[in-house]
Amino acid sequence: MQQEDGKLAEAADNYRMGLLTKATKSRMKSKILLFLSNKTLVRLLLILSLVIYLPDPHFSLPVIHRAAAASNSPIGVGGGTNPESMETLIELEQDYEEIFELELYSPPSMLTFSSYTLKQGDMIGNIAAWSGLVEDTLISVNDIRNTRLMQIGQVIRIPNQDGIYHSVQAGDTLDSIAGRYNASSSHIRVANELFSDNLPPNSKLFVPGARLDWVSRQEINGDLFIWPTIGRITSPYGFRIAPFAGTRQFHSGIDISSPMGAPVRAAMAGRIARIGYDNTWGNYVIINHHSGYRTFYAHMNVVRTRVGAYVATGERIGDIGSTGLSTGPHLHFTVYKNNAHVNPRTLMRPRP
Repeated sequence: MQQEDGKLAEAADNYRMGLLTKATKSRMKSKILLFLSNKTLVRLLLILSLVIYLPDPHFSLPVIHRAAAASNSPIGVGGGTNPESMETLIELEQDYEEIFELELYSPPSMLTFSSYTLKQGDMIGNIAAWSGLVEDTLISVNDIRNTRLMQIGQVIRIPNQDGIYHSVQAGDTLDSIAGRYNASSSHIRVANELFSDNLPPNSKLFVPGARLDWVSRQEINGDLFIWPTIGRITSPYGFRIAPFAGTRQFHSGIDISSPMGAPVRAAMAGRIARIGYDNTWGNYVIINHHSGYRTFYAHMNVVRTRVGAYVATGERIGDIGSTGLSTGPHLHFTVYKNNAHVNPRTLMRPRP
């Protein structure tokens, strides 16, 4: 053993002097790479270095002393070394970087939770940031339908890893679920502590690393639609006293008061499905969107689009008016999801 240590020490000395042969350099390179591949040893070495050297304010690296000595020389000197040994150092440095550029392997872990009580000023994005998670994770594990409706004092769960819940459907398997989310079936098994492949329908499985689709995320964050016109809401979604009948009726959309002739814009990209006139709604436009959404724009003075046209988000489709049954210039705006009207305000971005 002592003889072997002596050989290693001698090889190390030769390496520092730039006198290594190709074979010796190759052996040393293999040994150094083997050592660097053990990250626990590397971390321990770094910690020991800090403990040994940081408390001593007079510590300085030998190379600094050599440089200082060289600077005092009456003639200019170079700081080069044997070109062959420099090449070896560069190769070793590149190999070292390759080792630590590899993504750290994170073993699967069982799903656990901590709790947090919402305070003044808390937002889902901020909570996700300080907890080291993505918004999708907090939205899914807490079954949040609208992030704008979160209340101070509400207690939410903070999981120990990123991912979302999947509702098991008939015929689902671990492999099919993993494939859908580009996840690992073994990670799903560990996170949910599954001891069999039996997945009861309607049960929930946590899928580590999975994300919500962008439509669901925008729905929950209320970022799906832009405001179709400028102005303020004069009649919200829900029950109201009808302005002409004087009776309590359900208002299927929102009324936005705006100046006569102001632009009416597509709240989301889609295709014009219908244009027409109705005694109640006046001039109106219906746009079909993705994911089962449809929007309805009524009481317009002028329609500036055609059936079948594709319109981008924010594209002008008409002008504010007061046609049909109306008390003044405004836009009636309704949002349908799978043929059922929903509250547009919960899906609209903040007013510009």
